Amino acid sequence: MGHRALVAYRRPDDRYDLRYSHWGGEDPSLAGRIDAHTPLADGAVDASPLAESISFDGVLTRYLDPCTYELLYVVAPDAAYAADVYRVCWLEWADRPGTDRGVVVETTPERDRALEAWTRATKTTLADVVDMGRLSENAARNYLESRLCTDERGVAYTYLGRPSGASAARAATSSREEREESR
Repeated sequence: MGHRALVAYRRPDDRYDLRYSHWGGEDPSLAGRIDAHTPLADGAVDASPLAESISFDGVLTRYLDPCTYELLYVVAPDAAYAADVYRVCWLEWADRPGTDRGVVVETTPERDRALEAWTRATKTTLADVVDMGRLSENAARNYLESRLCTDERGVAYTYLGRPSGASAARAATSSREEREESR
C-alpha cells in the first residue's frame, strides 16, 4: 500500500516540479534525507517528474489528492534543499466520501504523530456524532476544517483532480506500486 508523499521542488520562477515518494508519507523523516548531494533522498523520491512548472495553488488543487497523499514536502533547492513538511488532512470519511476537501498543516517529526492522532480521533468522534444524527456531515466537515485552520494554522483547499495528460502519470505510478507490492 505505501505511505504516499508528494514532493514539490521550488524553481527559481517560484513554480514547482512535482515528484512522488511511495514511502515518504510514513513520517516527516524524508525531509532530512533530501539535500544537495541526494536531492532525491537516495531513490526514496522518484526521478521522473509527475509535473513541471506548477503554481503552488495548482499543486494543491490539481495534484495533492487528500485521499491519496499523507505528506507534502516543499523543497527549496536554493536554500540548501531545506524542506518544509505538511501533513495532508482529508476532511472526509472513507466510507462516505463527499467533496475532495483537504487541509495542509505544517508539521515536524516531533509534532507529527500528535497531529495525526488528534486528526484521526477527532474524525472518529465526529463520525459517531453524525451517525447519532446530532450533526450533519457538512457541519462535521466544517468543524474539522475550522479547527485545523484556526488551531493548527492549516491551509484548506479543494482538490479538483489532475489535468488531462497527468492521468497517464497516475496510471504509471499505480502500476509501479502494484509491482512493488507484489514483490
